[in-house]
Amino acid sequence: MLNKENDPESLELEERLIGINRVMRVRKGGRTPSFNALTAVGNREGLVGIGFASAKDVPSAIRKSMVDAKKNLVRIPLVDGTIPHQIVGYFKASKVVLRPARPGTGIVAGLATRVILEFAGVRNVLTKRIGSRNMKNTAEATMQGLKSLKRIEEVARLRGKTVEEIRG
Repeated sequence: MLNKENDPESLELEERLIGINRVMRVRKGGRTPSFNALTAVGNREGLVGIGFASAKDVPSAIRKSMVDAKKNLVRIPLVDGTIPHQIVGYFKASKVVLRPARPGTGIVAGLATRVILEFAGVRNVLTKRIGSRNMKNTAEATMQGLKSLKRIEEVARLRGKTVEEIRG
C-alpha cells in the first residue's frame, strides 16, 4: 500500500460520498435505525481509496468512512490518462470490466466506478458492470481490478524479458 513518506494526512486528497444507506436492525425491543456510508478519496494522480462504515447518524458514518478510505489508499499505474491494459475485477457477485480507451473518450462508467476512476486520475476508460448491482460490491470490484494493474516494465521484469520483447 503506502509507505511512511506518503502519509494520508500530508497528501492533498479529495473526498466524496458515493452513497449512503439506511438500515434497520430488528431486536426484541423494536427496530433500531443505523446508516452506512461508502466514500472515495484520491489525488487524481494515481492514488485512490474507498471506505465503508456504519454509525447511528449520517455525519458519523460519513466521517468514519472517510477515515477508512484514507487507510485503504492504493497507487495505480496510469498511461496517458488511461489504464495500461484491460482487467476484470471481482468481488462477491460483482464483476467490473475495465478497458483502456483513446483520448477524448472520457469515463464511461456507473456512479461508484466513475467516482473511483476520477479520483484515481483516469480520464479515458470504458467499463462494464456485470452481475450484482450493489454499489459497495461494485466499488470493491473496481478497486480489486485497479489493484491488479501492472506496468509493462513490471511484466517484463517478471517474465525476464525486455520491454521491447513484450511489445513485439
